[in-house]
Amino acid sequence: MESGKQNEYAAFEEKVRRTVYLDNLSPNVTESVVRTALDQYGTVKSVEFIPNYLEPRNMPQCALVEMEKEKQAKVVISTLSEFPFMMSGMPRPVRARAAVAEMFGDRPRKPGRQIRIRWLDTADPDFEVASKLKQLVKRHATETAVMLKEEKLAKQQGETLKANYKKYEMIDSLMADGAARRLARCYNLRVSDDSGPSTFH
Repeated sequence: MESGKQNEYAAFEEKVRRTVYLDNLSPNVTESVVRTALDQYGTVKSVEFIPNYLEPRNMPQCALVEMEKEKQAKVVISTLSEFPFMMSGMPRPVRARAAVAEMFGDRPRKPGRQIRIRWLDTADPDFEVASKLKQLVKRHATETAVMLKEEKLAKQQGETLKANYKKYEMIDSLMADGAARRLARCYNLRVSDDSGPSTFH
């Protein structure tokens, strides 16, 4: 049984060596776009976008692209490091580097590896490291929350601007076809002349 796990992990390591990690991809990029862009360097076996659970939807995304051969993956990495990555005719500063095992959510457990969980005492040398990691996670969560609020506010402001512009167009059309003046006469209101902004009194 142990030999079977070793063979499974060895196959996984081969997959990792064939895989390219792409970062800074446009949110609009799809699997077919990635395949089309990389097929010129070899056969693309699979494209897996890494889920983004924290950042806003319009932030750049990343993906793991498995090539058929390790040599093809190296060509992709070296080429994308020297030239812009053309996608749908638009060059983007896409970053490419070799994938590592920790990037795979479905990676098998490494044979012989044991995970131990324990409470850290304040005197433990690792306590300071754990505290810094905890603070870093909190800071990232706070920054993400602010970005999400800004994205929501920008959307609301855009919708308000569009609504106000439609109102302006409606008023302008009413003044242009004389409907506003006819209404003004019905309600005994005076409309200012055309030399300035159109207002009711």
